[in-house]
Amino acid sequence: MALLDKLERSFGWLAIRNLALYLIIGQVAVLFAAMFQLVDLERLIFAPVLLAEGEWWRVLTFLLVVPVPPPTAILSFVFLAFGWYLFYLMGGALEAQWGAFRFNLFILTSYVLTVGLSFFAPNSLVTNAFILGSIFIAFAYLNPDFELMMFFILPVKIKWLALIAVVFGAYGFVVGGLATKLQTAAAVIAFLLFFGGDMIRTLRQGRRTAVRRAEKAAEVVQPRHVCFVCGKTDKTHPQLDFRYCSKCAGDQCYCPEHIQNHAHVVTADDAKKA
Repeated sequence: MALLDKLERSFGWLAIRNLALYLIIGQVAVLFAAMFQLVDLERLIFAPVLLAEGEWWRVLTFLLVVPVPPPTAILSFVFLAFGWYLFYLMGGALEAQWGAFRFNLFILTSYVLTVGLSFFAPNSLVTNAFILGSIFIAFAYLNPDFELMMFFILPVKIKWLALIAVVFGAYGFVVGGLATKLQTAAAVIAFLLFFGGDMIRTLRQGRRTAVRRAEKAAEVVQPRHVCFVCGKTDKTHPQLDFRYCSKCAGDQCYCPEHIQNHAHVVTADDAKKA
């Protein structure tokens, strides 16, 4: 991506390294602050209509808001911790593959699209789930054979989990409200901006490969020798020794049965001369 290379040369110094870790730290801090009633989550969530009241910080703080589990919901804490672990794992892997600048830019792109499109549904709340989901899909696209141990027992390749997530995302887009459609569209657009060109090139390469395979298969199937008289071929009768007659126009091929006894093929000019 030439454009990304130019942007990285110009603005790479602005990149925040370990961005995924900082986001997790912020979410954990907000979660515990909310649990101890040190902060009101209602003051941190974001809806475009709230910006009109001057509460500008909401456009940033919604990235740190996660659901506060009930005090007795131990499983909720387990799933939250597992989710943070996955986000740290995948975010760190993407940053290692792309570099800090491109990873930052991917999150920023998804964030800007999410916030920007949310103004078409100004009264709806905006969640960070779709932004985090786009990171999951990006990781699965780049590392499709990465295995996760489901329930710490069952190994599952992440591409299958990503496929399930895409199916549920598509279903949510179809049946969900306008806000869901907009946030889903933001995540999809961000993904396509980074991977669309690569996907198109992969499809084209796959098509060219399929054509070449078909051509090779046709070459294998197509017989090299076909008897001009009876149509026997080296494919249907591989035991036969086919010969060519130099006296026939076009050096016609014949099977052993007809090589000695056949009418020579002549052109119109040869017939006139005769």
